[in-house]
Amino acid sequence: MVAVKGFPRNVYPPDAPDKPKSTDGPDVLAYKRTVSRAGRWEWGEFDDTFSDSFSHGKAGGNVGESGVAGVQRQSHLDATGWIGEKTFNLLRSIRIPAGLPHAGEPAMDATAVKQINDAFDRFHGQEPPPGGQSGTVRAAALSRAISQLGTKESPAESNNTKYGSWYGVNYQPWCAIFCTWCFEFGASDVGKDSPSFVKGSRYAYCPYVVSDARAGRYGLKTTDDPIPGDLVVYDWSYDTVYDHIGIFEKWSGSGQFNAIEGNTSLNNNSNGGEVMRRTRSKSGQGTVFVRVSEP
Repeated sequence: MVAVKGFPRNVYPPDAPDKPKSTDGPDVLAYKRTVSRAGRWEWGEFDDTFSDSFSHGKAGGNVGESGVAGVQRQSHLDATGWIGEKTFNLLRSIRIPAGLPHAGEPAMDATAVKQINDAFDRFHGQEPPPGGQSGTVRAAALSRAISQLGTKESPAESNNTKYGSWYGVNYQPWCAIFCTWCFEFGASDVGKDSPSFVKGSRYAYCPYVVSDARAGRYGLKTTDDPIPGDLVVYDWSYDTVYDHIGIFEKWSGSGQFNAIEGNTSLNNNSNGGEVMRRTRSKSGQGTVFVRVSEP
């Protein structure tokens, strides 16, 4: 496969059932260029919209107009026309067929690689939440967290995650790293910087979040009235050593609230290996809510 920075995101056409229409992006340009060089789409001036026709091929069209689905069928993949990681890697692997210009070369050329890398820098593996370049960082961070629900470390009990790899401290407990990832990429989603978080530096350790909030450092402060997108830090044993952290979502009644947490499970609150929505009671453990300042 040709080398790229990473998989930018899943891409869906407007007619994909139960899937969001993908925003325009440079990765779509790369796919159109690659599929065209492979002889499955008409060469021309490409736009960056992932259309139904490019996804599925033109109705009644020939091989040269069969689009993403045509490439998938030829390679014995489900011909959905959607681009997930398996189809992405396929497009990185295929070569131009005999009889076409540049036969034998990778279909994904240097121009397409640059477009993929630009898209990876923009999307970081996940479609941004709706709203474009507006909104608060904390709301965007919460949206990022929700988008990760169900993500698990692999293999189990390894602490191996994309969050730790990104932060630079992998194979370690990752609940705080997950929050940092959400805030850093959430800030990028709304075109801002997150003043409280720094990749590789702040935060990978829950007690540091609490101590900095109590001291008013890095735009953090404690609060008794959390709002969506604030942090919530837990001390299970009431020993003043904070064990776990999540992103506050909402109050759910009777003193309970929902939080999106990384590295948790129903069997292991602090090292369970999954991103989950947990329902907690404020009085069920030592609990500190932390307000994250906006840029």
